[in-house]
Amino acid sequence: MTIHFYKYQGAGNDFILIDNRDLSFNAQDYKTVHDLCHRRFGIGADGLMLLQNHKDFDFEMLYFNADGNLGSMCGNGGRCIVAFAKHLGIIETETNFLAVDGPHYAKITAEGNWVDLQMIDIDTINTDGEAYVLNTGSPHYVTQVNNLEVLDVFQDGKAIRNNDTYKKEGINVNFVEDKGDHLFVRTFERGVEDETYACGTGVTAVALSMAKHQQQTGHIETPVKVLGGNLKIRFDYDGKHFTNVFLCGPAEQVFTGELSI
Repeated sequence: MTIHFYKYQGAGNDFILIDNRDLSFNAQDYKTVHDLCHRRFGIGADGLMLLQNHKDFDFEMLYFNADGNLGSMCGNGGRCIVAFAKHLGIIETETNFLAVDGPHYAKITAEGNWVDLQMIDIDTINTDGEAYVLNTGSPHYVTQVNNLEVLDVFQDGKAIRNNDTYKKEGINVNFVEDKGDHLFVRTFERGVEDETYACGTGVTAVALSMAKHQQQTGHIETPVKVLGGNLKIRFDYDGKHFTNVFLCGPAEQVFTGELSI
């Protein structure tokens, strides 16, 4: 079978996107997903997404991790699939779509290269020692560090992700350094099992955790720098509940092609 695919990236987080409204791609073929995401023997990506029809929404997002398994919510992937839906003519500048963690609203610029994606509300942030643990559509561990530029994120992140507490279910590990006018974040992602250039649900978790840590309330906008560029998180926090949470950043088509599988 020949598939037509698109490659998108959001702040360096890269994804394979397939228009699967005709259901021609087998969503249970996890081996093919893994092979397509492989950076030596396939197209190469942090994950793969299928855009599918849904009777109650503009479309449905089905996300797979690079290891081939169905994944939890991917924030940058969500922003990229919105740009993809615009490219396909499914939406114009606003959309409501369904992902694994529920409905999402998003707004995209007329040019189609900047997406504001609404994330789920958050009521609970737990702690693990001095670190924060929360679920922003995917589970995240957030820890503050110094000299993040030289930190061995692969080794340190892998050790936390595979410790006795998190090994079974896995967790994404975010390291953050407060730079004053922005947060610098690096993330080790489960499913990729490596550091990625950005993680949307991760920077969202970091921004919320830091607001709680610094006892900020009200309407908050947090600039975040990642290896792949710049993102912004905005939200409202009343001291207990995080609402109106938006992950904002670029989403760009890199290339398109055909592949026989």
